[in-house]
Amino acid sequence: MLRFAKLVDPDYDIYERTGIRFGLSIPLQSAARCIVEDMIADGRYIDFVEVLVKVDREGYMGSRFNLKGLNNVVDSLIDEGYIFDKVSGLFFENQQEHISPNWGRLLEGDERKMTLLRLDMVGNSELVRNNPRPKIEQAYNDVRNIVNKAVNSRNGRLWSWEGDGALAAFLFGPIEKMAIFAGMEILHELFFYNKLRNPLDSPINVRIGAHIGQVRYSNREMERLKNDSIKQVMVYEALASSNTLSVSFNVYISMDPFTLKLFSAEKIARGCKYRLYAIGIEK
Repeated sequence: MLRFAKLVDPDYDIYERTGIRFGLSIPLQSAARCIVEDMIADGRYIDFVEVLVKVDREGYMGSRFNLKGLNNVVDSLIDEGYIFDKVSGLFFENQQEHISPNWGRLLEGDERKMTLLRLDMVGNSELVRNNPRPKIEQAYNDVRNIVNKAVNSRNGRLWSWEGDGALAAFLFGPIEKMAIFAGMEILHELFFYNKLRNPLDSPINVRIGAHIGQVRYSNREMERLKNDSIKQVMVYEALASSNTLSVSFNVYISMDPFTLKLFSAEKIARGCKYRLYAIGIEK
């Protein structure tokens, strides 16, 4: 268990945690209890269980381990509101019960690689000026629902929603693809919304940017927005034209050839490489 604990926290020191002088024997049951309690106290219990699941499936350093009672541990987390994905071996929040900005996993100050999606509503001031308030509120609520559905269905999180823009983050799974497909879905849904249901006198147009980078998590929204990666995704959003998705080099580098063909040729501006996606109508 100590080896597995170090897979979660390489600096974990059982002697420091128990207060027992280094080199002295620690009763095995006491050590095991201490490790579990520390993982819970450090907010790393789910990470620890995921390590145990992987070890149970794949073994560790060439040895096989049969971890008795592990199914009960998995079931207890499911009872607490998580879903276990058997393919990835990861636990996710049950989004039918609760959606939190940290996926129920991240702690204050945790730093992770994420794909960020930034959306800006073009001509927001003009829309507000030229349409009655009830219709504006209805249309903007509809747009927010479109964005929420595209993001949440791909296990992303909507981190902020301003009057004319939104920021979403993707942490688990193929995060580049999840962000790209979320952005594409938003453009598609808005296209039909403008044609069929938009109550305003003019269409709602958006610019969307996607970028991947290191993000330091904070429970405070204003602190999250200070990340350099978030500032960078706003650059890519600004490079997009109306009703277009702009993706950075380190996002589209992972695209499969079929998806890549849907985007423009590589462009360079402000020292950034990017590609664009826009809905095309066949004539």
